[in-house]
Amino acid sequence: MQNLFTLKKYFIRYKKKLILGMIFILLSNAGSVYIPLVVKNAINDLSHHATVSQLFHYALLVVGSALFAGIFTFLIRQTIIVVSREIEFDLRQDFWEHIQQLPLRYFQNNSTGNIMAHATNDINAVRSFLGPAVMYSLDTATTLVIVITIMISLNSSLTLYSLIPLPLLSYMVYKVSKKIHQKFTLIQEKFSEITTKAQENFSGIRVIKSYVREENEIKRFKKLSRDYLNRNMDMVRIQALFQPLLFLITGISIIIVIWLGGIKVIQRQMNLGEIVAFIAYLGMLIWPMIAFGWVINIIQQGEASMKRLNKIFAEPFEIEDNEVTDHSVKQIKGDIEFRNVSFQYNTNLPFILKNINLKIPRGSTTAIMGYTGSGKTSFINLIPRLYDCTEGEVLIDGINVKKIPLQVLRTNIGLVQQEAFLFSDTIMNNISYGLRSVDEKRVREVSRIAHFDGDVESFPKGYETIMGERGITLSGGQKQRASLARALAIDPKILILDDSFSAVDTNTEEQILKNLKEFMKERTRIIISHRVSTVKDADNIIVLADGLIAEQGTHDELVALNGIYADLHYKQLLEKELEELK
Repeated sequence: MQNLFTLKKYFIRYKKKLILGMIFILLSNAGSVYIPLVVKNAINDLSHHATVSQLFHYALLVVGSALFAGIFTFLIRQTIIVVSREIEFDLRQDFWEHIQQLPLRYFQNNSTGNIMAHATNDINAVRSFLGPAVMYSLDTATTLVIVITIMISLNSSLTLYSLIPLPLLSYMVYKVSKKIHQKFTLIQEKFSEITTKAQENFSGIRVIKSYVREENEIKRFKKLSRDYLNRNMDMVRIQALFQPLLFLITGISIIIVIWLGGIKVIQRQMNLGEIVAFIAYLGMLIWPMIAFGWVINIIQQGEASMKRLNKIFAEPFEIEDNEVTDHSVKQIKGDIEFRNVSFQYNTNLPFILKNINLKIPRGSTTAIMGYTGSGKTSFINLIPRLYDCTEGEVLIDGINVKKIPLQVLRTNIGLVQQEAFLFSDTIMNNISYGLRSVDEKRVREVSRIAHFDGDVESFPKGYETIMGERGITLSGGQKQRASLARALAIDPKILILDDSFSAVDTNTEEQILKNLKEFMKERTRIIISHRVSTVKDADNIIVLADGLIAEQGTHDELVALNGIYADLHYKQLLEKELEELK
């Protein structure tokens, strides 16, 4: 129950409704337990020649008690079950907010499908604990107390004998609940694997079809589903044994009552009405006993799911506003400095960047080149604090980025990544994603700068065209230009292009760069590219190699240096000449 204890804050939030629900449970049970007493009196009166009017009176009492209990049973569900849905909503929102603030490092180490399983199956299992489990726990507990109290008042010795099997029941529930907890944890883990597999297949359907791997994927998914089925069946077998055992144990209690109670009636120590009421009350205990086992099952499932959720809630945000944040910073201008910066993704991994020292003046264009794996993307990810540097500091306008409020920092940086991600929405909404509201005039202007307006106008619905998932209906070049337009729409002081023209032809690229030069006159531009033609006009070009700045200078200076940059330059010139000869 330790993991479920973390739900305490939610219970406190809705304590008034929960207390009201508990009162309704008491009133509902009061109506239910009164019925056997009415039956007892009716049978005793029948033994003494009861009249029709007396029987009608007892019938009205039974109907009235049942109606009384039914009304409050309805109100129980309108309080406790409704509260469980409200807490489920709060828990899902808290989970979503927490996930949104986790660092990129977390998403790199955890699959999307696994996170989706937490957001669906685990939260639903916790909700089952919050509603039915809480309701039936309170109902069972109050029913047991009231009924056993009445049974003792009828005949204490018979009550004691009838409750003898209960310790065996408690022991059995304890042993079975541990098994259920273990089995359910394994089931949830396998469900995460299935969700991950499904998500990957849907996202990578083009790759699957391109390599004709449909049958292979069907077999792999079938194996996962079979494993999931087997784990569920393991738990079902335990549950299937559990229910009959509960009936058996409660049945033994009934046999004891009928045997010993019958003897007492024969010996005139109890009357017939009392023994009938006693059996009725014992029958009322059967459901609480069964519900007790069922509730234990739900609690164990909720405990297993909450444990998995708590692991996520325990994940630190790492990158967030804190006590060192200077909230007086409302704007940035664009001067960037890397001061003795080193970076590694994890302490057990090698450094990606090593002792980087670099100044990027506001309004300038800086290009970054280097072979694959040299640390280019890691370099630019430190500026908007997608990661924090391991050593040294990154400064903007002379202020450490860790002191700049994240909202201020990131709303002033336009980042266009090589792998463009677009939402399944209209082109208008995708481009205006970073704005507080849709601004059609600005969207059209930045689309022109990104050389994307002509493509949009060729679509039947123009900017209202719905793009498929991840922009699947667009070409690679169109997606990159749409992403560029989205970055420009927020009017950034710093624009970072991470090889974002790789799918665009050179003529279109030249036009975009020309438009950008005018748009970004007073803004800082950082361009990562493998093409020398893209970076040759930059004010400063740095070449990274093994996490170090191996070369730095203008295009002409680096060509004259005859190093890595010159090697890339001459190879690309040769490739261009070969293309022209074809």
